[in-house]
Amino acid sequence: MTKLRVAVIGCGSIAKNRHLVEYNSNPHVEIVAVCDIVETRVQDFANLYQANAYTSYEELLEAEKPDAVSVCLPNYLHAAVSIAALNRGCHVLCEKPMATSREEAEQMIEAAHRNNKKLMIGHNQRFVASHKKAKQLIEQGDAGKIYSFRTTFGHGGPEGWSADGRNSWFFKKDQAFIGAMGDLGVHKADLLRYLLNEEFTDVAGFVETNAKEGTDIDDNAVCILKTESGVIGTLAASWAYTGKEDNSTIIYGENATLRLEDHPDFSLIVTYKNGEVVNYELGAIQSNDEGGQTTSHVIDHFVDCILHDTEPLINGEEGKKSLEVILAVLESSKAEKVG
Repeated sequence: MTKLRVAVIGCGSIAKNRHLVEYNSNPHVEIVAVCDIVETRVQDFANLYQANAYTSYEELLEAEKPDAVSVCLPNYLHAAVSIAALNRGCHVLCEKPMATSREEAEQMIEAAHRNNKKLMIGHNQRFVASHKKAKQLIEQGDAGKIYSFRTTFGHGGPEGWSADGRNSWFFKKDQAFIGAMGDLGVHKADLLRYLLNEEFTDVAGFVETNAKEGTDIDDNAVCILKTESGVIGTLAASWAYTGKEDNSTIIYGENATLRLEDHPDFSLIVTYKNGEVVNYELGAIQSNDEGGQTTSHVIDHFVDCILHDTEPLINGEEGKKSLEVILAVLESSKAEKVG
């Protein structure tokens, strides 16, 4: 079988640690090109993966005509570069958040439809074993009616992860648009939509910059969310959790409480109202900490969808719905401050 010719646009940490590694491990993929505005960086990756190096994504798309691209750029470039690639006939895997506005997201979706190409957004939480098992248990009724939830995603901040450290685009509002909520909160909005199989109809939140000096980007947020059926809960996103990363979710149901990624040994703990406790060992969640799972499963899913002409689990419409939750939280926080 002919291999998919793939290009990665943006060679920061997410490309280095996820996209390039996982494409390289997929037997159906050939990495043909990499692109980054930092010449030394892109040349290093080109040498490592025996690919062609570019500092202009337009030149890459014109010269290479890849089958698919990963867009691993600062948030403000996601829409423009994804649309350009789709218009060139490429399938696109875009990092989250998919865009900086509803309008941009809609333009990306329209470009994918118009060109009959796949558009997938890089939300990896749906592929985590404990999350998939929890969804199965909820769907088959083990937890009964769901009443509430608590979810958190926090770590020490992108300076410990990003290729450029404290000088990263993550801390520049004109490039990032949104901070911890776009980096981490949008993952949890997507996860909750997946687990509960519902949309959020009411959103409120406080979004603050109180931990990182010298930036006006948000680094701490707490949100209250309500679904169409009345399930309520909280979502917290933070770049100010010192020590170990927190990536936990708790679902409170009529018959059971499900604790996801909240124990060092058991990735899912189900406590039933009759006192029975079931501990699941399902493998570690993907993490920026040492010891996190080595594959996100995002790349393999994207490749499979192209090869078998199936719709990605997190397509453009799904990415947009998760983005809209975060945008609504920002609007709520802004209204609170004005009021």
